[in-house]
Amino acid sequence: MLVFYKERLAFLAVPKTGSTAYHTALRDRADFVVTGPPDLKHAPVRRYDRFFQNIFRKMHGTEMDIMAVVREPIDWLGSWYRFRGRDDRIGHPHSTRDMSFDEFVRAYMQSPRPEFADVGSQSQFFRTRSNGHGASHIYKYENQDKILGFLEDRLNMKIDLQQENVSPKRDLSLTPETEQEFRKRHAAEFTCHASAL
Repeated sequence: MLVFYKERLAFLAVPKTGSTAYHTALRDRADFVVTGPPDLKHAPVRRYDRFFQNIFRKMHGTEMDIMAVVREPIDWLGSWYRFRGRDDRIGHPHSTRDMSFDEFVRAYMQSPRPEFADVGSQSQFFRTRSNGHGASHIYKYENQDKILGFLEDRLNMKIDLQQENVSPKRDLSLTPETEQEFRKRHAAEFTCHASAL
């Protein structure tokens, strides 16, 4: 999470959407930086609103605009699958090394989810409190030019963005049946992505 007080902007970090690269590029420019623990670094909208936004409301009588990035849902799960298949995860309960992507997505659709597939939900990340405010600037991960353009304009600076946390390449094919079931059962994820800029 990055907060730019003068510009009234909070950049929330949806996991697996390139947030680490933006943190590295902008941390020296931000007024408030949260890099850990993960449940604070990746605080969803409702948690940000309840705790962080409340501070700005009560102490300064203002609110930050919220921006975040959302990734195409199958691509997002693919990023988790590749990330958890790294060599340093072998033997860990989160490891996806010895399974196919199709098996991972099928596990994600289980209730409850096995630990290795329990990676949350992008649509739930954006859920607001009953009296809270949502994200006002949501960008698609694949539209990096729009994300950079918005940030460079809002922060009045040139941003040098470098790739970070690049996971190993793996086969991300799904059977038509798995993809169809995933799209049906998790339609909210696709609606969330489709509504972004």
